[in-house]
Amino acid sequence: MSKHPIVHVELSANNLADAGKFYADLFGWKIEHQPELNYATFETGEGEVGGGFNQVSENTPAGSAIVYVGTEDVEASLKQAESLGGKTLVPKTEIPQIGWFALFSDPTGNIVGLFNGLPEQG
Repeated sequence: MSKHPIVHVELSANNLADAGKFYADLFGWKIEHQPELNYATFETGEGEVGGGFNQVSENTPAGSAIVYVGTEDVEASLKQAESLGGKTLVPKTEIPQIGWFALFSDPTGNIVGLFNGLPEQG
């Protein structure tokens, strides 16, 4: 069986800077703002799952959290999700110099992300 670990978590926010400051002050998370992507990332600690803050939108309403699951093949995982009653919301999309992601909803309406990073360059 292939591994599908949780690799990233996203929280929606109307103001990414305010959200980042809140969690940095509350938990000591390291926040990195990426204005060119309208996004901010957070690191929770050494070897722990990190994540990001995305702008509130139709697919990421206020109060939502999206869990991203690692996969070796984003398109194959989307097809399998659809065959099981899921619906693709965002097809396989490139994150320049990082990897690929997609979003789907499960049959109960939960939004789940898929992620495949670029190979590590040594």
